[in-house]
Amino acid sequence: MDGRRAGTVSSLRSYDGAVRLRLYHHPDGARVAYRELGAGPGLALLHSGLLSHKEWEPVVEHLADRFRVVLPDLPLHGDSEDRPRHPYTLDWFAEVLGGFAAEVLGPKPLLAGHDAGAEILLHAALNGHCRPARMVLMPNRLHAPPTYPGKRMAWQLATQAAAVPGLDRLLSHAARAVFTPERGLGLSARSNLAATDLFRHAFADVPGNSSLARSWAKCARSWPRGAQTHLLEQYPRLDMPVLLLWADQDRLHPLATAEEALKALPRGQLRVLQSTGFLMAYDDPVGLARELAAFCG
Repeated sequence: MDGRRAGTVSSLRSYDGAVRLRLYHHPDGARVAYRELGAGPGLALLHSGLLSHKEWEPVVEHLADRFRVVLPDLPLHGDSEDRPRHPYTLDWFAEVLGGFAAEVLGPKPLLAGHDAGAEILLHAALNGHCRPARMVLMPNRLHAPPTYPGKRMAWQLATQAAAVPGLDRLLSHAARAVFTPERGLGLSARSNLAATDLFRHAFADVPGNSSLARSWAKCARSWPRGAQTHLLEQYPRLDMPVLLLWADQDRLHPLATAEEALKALPRGQLRVLQSTGFLMAYDDPVGLARELAAFCG
């Protein structure tokens, strides 16, 4: 990677007896915690913003017989890097993903991302940080503006306020009060009660974590806002097979955006999972695994 020392991977401990928990160390010191299960080609699943690797737990058992399923916690999430020493720009996330993919997945990585994870993956592929052999983009904003721009702007402004001394700890407590387990239930089209545990786990260690709050403030300042219309001109550069795997009941990411992107992808495919919302893995884990295996296998 540009002449720098390659990242390193270290094993931490056994997790639940079968899922292995490991760390990837990026050259700049950032740590990415990830779990893996199964044998075969490495398939990494990148979770949504504010959640963790647990977003994919329902689907792992349906994939591990064909793939080495790799579940990273993105920086600022789960057990991964949260110190405010890093820039937390989209390009930085993409660079870290590139190092992670090269070290953990090898020269022909299979990568799938959802929401913020998909944005990072798309940016990494377009800017040369990694070159997936096959890429799956699940619901994300792509080139379109946010569906609820007012709410997104309010979140970004509130998060940026954590950079003010004294507000970091206060806002870390407010985050869990806002992102309650019931919100997870609302993101499941089938009202899967397990989604409440997903949100409970994602925000369990947030209250009182002023370091994490300051890091999120940096990320909120730099994360792209508004429509990313320049992507429409860049999609044709993605000459690898690309699957747009969409939910039909995701209010945040309309299907029409994926249909528009499909026209510009040289080797693109579009598949829609019926009766699924934002949390596709909780609404239809078997169907999601089937589509991933069919495309990546």
